[in-house]
Amino acid sequence: MKREIVQTRDGSTTIHLPEWNESYHSKHGAIQEAYHVFIKNGLSLFKSKPVSVLEIGFGTGLNCFITYFESKKNNQHIDYVGVEAYPVITEEAMQMNYPKEISGSDAAIFTIMHECSWEQKHALSDHFTLTKRKQFFQDINDELAFDLIYFDAFGFRVQPELWSETIFENMFKALKPNGVLVTYACRSSIKNAMLSAGFSVEKLPGAPGKREMLRATKAF
Repeated sequence: MKREIVQTRDGSTTIHLPEWNESYHSKHGAIQEAYHVFIKNGLSLFKSKPVSVLEIGFGTGLNCFITYFESKKNNQHIDYVGVEAYPVITEEAMQMNYPKEISGSDAAIFTIMHECSWEQKHALSDHFTLTKRKQFFQDINDELAFDLIYFDAFGFRVQPELWSETIFENMFKALKPNGVLVTYACRSSIKNAMLSAGFSVEKLPGAPGKREMLRATKAF
């Protein structure tokens, strides 16, 4: 499938798949959407304690990279697990401009995130560990393992099977009590699948260019 590197409206880059008319990140701004959905409405809820994060769709590594900087800024211990069925090749990932746009430095960390081995835990700092798992989302079988899930799969329009009740049942099992799942998406079928899986669900204002997003909580 053809893949193109494109610039989004906030100046940050993403990968676009013309055949699907789908991108890894919002065309309205890759970085601003990542911060809005996953940091502001997800990670910030756990600011005062160590947190374990599961990312559904490691992709370009953007969400992992900004979470690394949040751990550094807040002196917060984060254990990060990124799941990806079809990893982005390193050469393609290195064309992303996130180090320049986010930090102006630390490009080496972004490179390490993509070059480090899969299925092993790597300490990227005293406060941040990364494990990348090459795995289909439906095969995730963790139980009571994570405080927070970044659900960043391709959109429902192109891969509706990734937004099913079965997938969200797996996410529910993977979360600890009072764990949280956040996603950029917001449509009735997704919300209903979350509710059927046992989540409490709320609609929140979306990132620029999108009206709403969803946050689901394993309320115990």
